[in-house]
Amino acid sequence: MTLENPTLVLNCGSSSIKYALISADNQTRITGLAENLGLDTARIKHTHLDGEKQEVNIAGGSHKLALQKILALLEQYHPIAVGHRVVHGGREFSEAVEVTPHVLEEVKRLKILAPLHNPANALGIEAVNAIYPGLPQVVVFDTAFHQTMPPVAYRYAIPKALYDDECVRRYGFHGTSHAYVSERASQLTEQEGPHGWITAHLGNGCSATAIYDGKSLDTSMGITPLEGLMMGTRSGDVDPGLHIHLKRTLDMSLEKIDTMLNKQSGLLGVSGLSNDMRTVEQAADEGNEDAKLALELFSYRAGKYLASLSCALPTFTGIVFTGGIGENSVSMRRSILEVMRHFNIQADYDKNAELVRGAEGNFHLADSAVELWVIPTDEEYQIAEETRAALNL
Repeated sequence: MTLENPTLVLNCGSSSIKYALISADNQTRITGLAENLGLDTARIKHTHLDGEKQEVNIAGGSHKLALQKILALLEQYHPIAVGHRVVHGGREFSEAVEVTPHVLEEVKRLKILAPLHNPANALGIEAVNAIYPGLPQVVVFDTAFHQTMPPVAYRYAIPKALYDDECVRRYGFHGTSHAYVSERASQLTEQEGPHGWITAHLGNGCSATAIYDGKSLDTSMGITPLEGLMMGTRSGDVDPGLHIHLKRTLDMSLEKIDTMLNKQSGLLGVSGLSNDMRTVEQAADEGNEDAKLALELFSYRAGKYLASLSCALPTFTGIVFTGGIGENSVSMRRSILEVMRHFNIQADYDKNAELVRGAEGNFHLADSAVELWVIPTDEEYQIAEETRAALNL
């Protein structure tokens, strides 16, 4: 096995770096994860080209040290470019762009919109610059895919000055995932295009997007990834007045409310058990009433959101499920579709049960009003493709 003209994809989080080195034909890749950065337990879990696994301990290691070790592990394969996943691109960036001093400064400036993610993304860019200053780098923004949304979808009904002066609007996230699975669905369907898909990225983070002819027309997440669907630990939509209510009644600070809505809510908050769908499903099967309610809330709110997003589509071709839950929870897919009972969706639930653990396929019957697909997402491939396109490689 060889890696011809590979692209390195980096996803730098606040305490981790997920990476993949992908060949130009997408047939071969090396993957790994640097985790617990800054702690004594920091380590790199690396999978070599032949499948052999290796662990590298980097106790107390920083992002820069981790990247030095990662690049040393990959040096023999000579990556031709680096593509970075960057969470927030604000209003300026509607596509992947090569890193310049201006682009890097904008990534840093936009930490005001993504304080947990953009600073870590910038660290990754700077670390690669320090180690290999001549290696071209590209940033692929989570928000860029959704820049095709019309104002009716991205504007909030708040004073215009907040949009004009402070860029307060809906941005959307998970863009690389929605772009990949919708394009893949259009390749797989036998229907003539253009196609209208509702893509449901369901995992610890959840979002849904209405996509027509390859363009995002509306999505569930907003100025932050908190808006929209119920998630693993995030609440999704709540009454905006909840913040002032909790301040008045419990004297909770904005910081505590923010932590509660982002890290203590969703499946975890309702079930009182876990943010892991598998754990919650098992508890529900064993009779736990809170777990049962958590699953009902998750499916009801997802189904309601998918139904509402159909309003954005000129043509509704089908629904695509992806993400850890979307790809693997057979019962959750069924529950969501049962919420959408007025859409004349006809599913083959025996086939639905077979679509798990990386399987790709459809499970709609011939007379279904819309198609149903399960497509495993591949954000690393999408980032590599957009990186090569931005550099004309």
